[in-house]
Amino acid sequence: MTARPTRDAPDLDADDADIAELEQDETLIADLAEEAEPAPGSVAMGRAAIARALKHAPSGPGVYRMLGPDGTVLYVGKAKSIKRRIVAYTRPTGLTARIMRMVAATAEMEFVSTGTETEALLLEANLIKQLRPRFNVLLRDDKSFPYILITKDHVSPQITKHRGARNRPGDYYGPFASVWAVNRTINALQKAFLVRSCSDSFYEARTRPCLLFQIKRCAGPCTGEVNHTDYAEYVREARDFLSGRSKAVKEQLAREMEAASQELEFERAAALRDRLAALSAVQGTQGINPRSVEEADVFAIHQEGGATCVQVFFFRTGQNWGNHALYPRADRTLEIGEVLESFLAQFYEDKPCPRLILLSHDIAERELLEEALSTRAGHRVEIAAPKRGEKRELVEHALQNAREALGRKLAESASQARLLEELARAFALNGPPKRIEVYDNSHIMGSNAVGGMIVAGPEGFAKSQYRKFNIRSTELTPGDDYGMMREVLTRRFSRLLKENPRAGTSPLPEGEAAPPPPTGEGEEASAASSAWPDLLLIDGGPGQLKAAQETLAGLGVTDVPMVGVAKGPDRDAGRETFYVEGREPFRLEPRDPVLYFVQRLRDEAHRFAIGSHRARRKKDLTQAGLQEIPGIGPTRKRALLHHFGTLKAIERASLADLEGVPGVNAATARAVYDFFHAKAT
Repeated sequence: MTARPTRDAPDLDADDADIAELEQDETLIADLAEEAEPAPGSVAMGRAAIARALKHAPSGPGVYRMLGPDGTVLYVGKAKSIKRRIVAYTRPTGLTARIMRMVAATAEMEFVSTGTETEALLLEANLIKQLRPRFNVLLRDDKSFPYILITKDHVSPQITKHRGARNRPGDYYGPFASVWAVNRTINALQKAFLVRSCSDSFYEARTRPCLLFQIKRCAGPCTGEVNHTDYAEYVREARDFLSGRSKAVKEQLAREMEAASQELEFERAAALRDRLAALSAVQGTQGINPRSVEEADVFAIHQEGGATCVQVFFFRTGQNWGNHALYPRADRTLEIGEVLESFLAQFYEDKPCPRLILLSHDIAERELLEEALSTRAGHRVEIAAPKRGEKRELVEHALQNAREALGRKLAESASQARLLEELARAFALNGPPKRIEVYDNSHIMGSNAVGGMIVAGPEGFAKSQYRKFNIRSTELTPGDDYGMMREVLTRRFSRLLKENPRAGTSPLPEGEAAPPPPTGEGEEASAASSAWPDLLLIDGGPGQLKAAQETLAGLGVTDVPMVGVAKGPDRDAGRETFYVEGREPFRLEPRDPVLYFVQRLRDEAHRFAIGSHRARRKKDLTQAGLQEIPGIGPTRKRALLHHFGTLKAIERASLADLEGVPGVNAATARAVYDFFHAKAT
């Protein structure tokens, strides 16, 4: 394979340049560094900054970071020789317009040496995902894909969906493209193999078989309906099926069904027939299933209108485990192969890699990426761009899905752009907002109070930038919505002023620390949290809006437009009243698309705040137990758990069911029911 420079880097000689040329370049760079100070923000200034950094650049492989004047990471790159790569950035000619912009913005550089170029590639992908530099190709909408887990830490293994760190002992199968695909597969596997899906606590508390046993989706090991030996055989068959031995499993079940039929055990034969039908359903609902590909990920990339879509299909054990569309951020001047190459390195930074990766377009550093992924995976990884045969058919199928997905995305973006333009006209904004922040609070009588912030923009809801704020103040009166809003906005904008002050605002005084990040905010979100909104939507009427205005004015923020959204009479959707400073309260026409858009934003903020509140309440309840409910002591707690089995079952129980628990009177039953069914605000 012909060597070529690292993506986004200027051209270097394929033979790595000779020493004499490099020494000449360094002499020119020394002269450049001694020139008079160039104009700020110019290419000359950037070249001078890079020239100064060259003195400390290592000659071996590693990773370099280009930093702006404020320390923001602009670009992360890797090189076989960092020093020779840095020399190329200082050349006055041969740079693309995009790289010239990057050089002009550079104020300093940082370097990390590695043992090999493979290590540099892995580190580069890791840093890009963490730092999200604006000049790199960025993998957006990434997430932890779900898996199927069959546990090994219980006498009766459980089948369940799993997402996140794989800490629990067991066998993991995946990834699947969506939770829906996992749930569909687990549902069919339960019919076929009768493996339990209940939690261990639910299992231990059972005294009689549950509903899943009655509808033939569980063998009932919890109450001895099946002995452990037979149940272990069911689990083994499920593992074999998920491991790619589905044909052998189906043949075995067919033989058992035939034998049962010949022995006139028609009920057992019918049960085996149903299990076989369930296995056929698993494969039949998965769409295209390859004949010659046992394990592979298929990537197809399509670019149109300055946007990029990468469609990925997961094939495991010869079965299609779903597909997912991702939309990386990339400069439109980059070649499609460069985008795909950078995308792949980031995609597998936190995911298991299959033995085969099929691509719609070839990439330049295929061998290097194969070596890096093989090192990370612990087995050989092959990357190919097939030209014919079934593998090419799989790639073409993925490419068609990428085209269609990007078409839908562009259509949605155009529709969203029109809505933002109409929104700007309705609320008299200077232009369509690029970032809308919507705030709402949720609590029950002041307990477990949580503030929620959602974010929307030209691409719709930006869920990775949602934030929840656990209300911390001990001085607030329970249920003080105004006080909660003040705390949320103070924490949000104090941090914003500290991290990204802008014209018209004053940074926090020297030495004053910004509030700690809201719950759930990590390093990756720091860039998002320092972005200024173009519009604030406050769920509430004039009182909530006034509290928000006073809070921001106290922080010196006076240029962020705010709109209060008050619900209509009897909380009737469609009759909302809007409050904007300097205008009389007004309503929009019932069929106005802007009204529907604002309702969606408001409802999403409400959903997020209530969900965060419920999660916090459930966590507190789990930690404190049922004793948190007034009138529930250890004795009644044991009676309830013995009767229902789990806390979730108690939460779902009707009032009549609670009253039927031995040792629980009507008043206690009412207290338990009201606790779980109280409506959050």
